[in-house]
Amino acid sequence: MIRGLYTSALGMITNMQRMDVITNNMANADTTSFKRDHVVSHQFSELMMNRLNDRDPWNLPGLRLFHYRPIGPVAPGVFIDDVFTDWTQGAFRQTGSPFDLALQGQGFFVVNHNGEELFTRDGSFTLFNGMLLTAEGGRVQGMGGDIVLPDGIASIGESGRIYVNGEYVDTLLLTTFTDLHSLRKMEDNLFRTTEDSVREGFRGRVHQGFLENSNSNIVNEMVQMIALSRAFETNSRMITVQDQTLQRAVNDIAGR
Repeated sequence: MIRGLYTSALGMITNMQRMDVITNNMANADTTSFKRDHVVSHQFSELMMNRLNDRDPWNLPGLRLFHYRPIGPVAPGVFIDDVFTDWTQGAFRQTGSPFDLALQGQGFFVVNHNGEELFTRDGSFTLFNGMLLTAEGGRVQGMGGDIVLPDGIASIGESGRIYVNGEYVDTLLLTTFTDLHSLRKMEDNLFRTTEDSVREGFRGRVHQGFLENSNSNIVNEMVQMIALSRAFETNSRMITVQDQTLQRAVNDIAGR
């Protein structure tokens, strides 16, 4: 019976963690280039449940043999194994701004953020004192370092080459990774590499005047949230039922 309490409580904790991920996906449904997360759970190793002290097969009166009769496997519950990012391409929306850029294909802009090299797919850039910056003030990197543009009409080609008034200035530093799941998500739509991250060349295209939408679908997230709420309530009711059963076992049976 105690195992049942632990299993139900573990289910509630797991559902709460899932709910945190879903609410974050919903909150960022309108965030440029946001990539939704999803939870991967894992079941604890199954345990074999046995009946103890069954009567002997010959049914001799008064004789009780200490052997086991298997009932079947039982799982003590599930736990969160990892949180994975869904890298599905988001839809493009046209803005017309010369410094709004969207990447087609798996790739990232390289950003110098407070002295650290980070990566983002959010191409909603601004120009401040001639320097191309992210919305949070990170410096967008080109082949020559920080991208600094002179006054004039900027044109950015599909390969990332930047022209101002028809004159070549720099090329966007674009990259991707052999395993995108090796990246670690940070705040402000930024990603950091780990020791398992291996960079490779970007093979997609740059679209000027467009931004990539979030790949989080608020309707799908809402459906999952409702299902999790029902599961949480079920586990909560099971804890109440098992608690009442334990009370009866202690007060009514053990007290006799």
